[in-house]
Amino acid sequence: QVQLVESGGGLVQAGGSLRLSCTASGRSFSTYVMGWFRQAPGKEREFVAYITGGGNPGHVESVKDRFTISRDNARNMVYLQMNSLKPEGTAVYYCAARRYGGSYVSALGYNYWGQGTQVTVSS
Repeated sequence: QVQLVESGGGLVQAGGSLRLSCTASGRSFSTYVMGWFRQAPGKEREFVAYITGGGNPGHVESVKDRFTISRDNARNMVYLQMNSLKPEGTAVYYCAARRYGGSYVSALGYNYWGQGTQVTVSS
């Protein structure tokens, strides 16, 4: 069982930066693939980034040059550094965890989710 709590969301102007954090409780954190997803009003939840236990990342193409996912296995933490934010990045951002195997970009494979943190980017 894994419990996830996100933090770091807020209001930022276009072009600004935010760093989201996700704290995980439970055992064997390093054995989980961690993901960040986001959901804008009226839209489906979409993949943003994932990182394996060994630190190998993957990002959706639209954020590849602006967002960076990282993790600290010793602290049970995963981060999403978001730079050059755009208004279309306004959404609730969710941290998620899953075991290895299958597609890491699909929300369906993630078993554990945080409550989400709101990110609002003003133009």
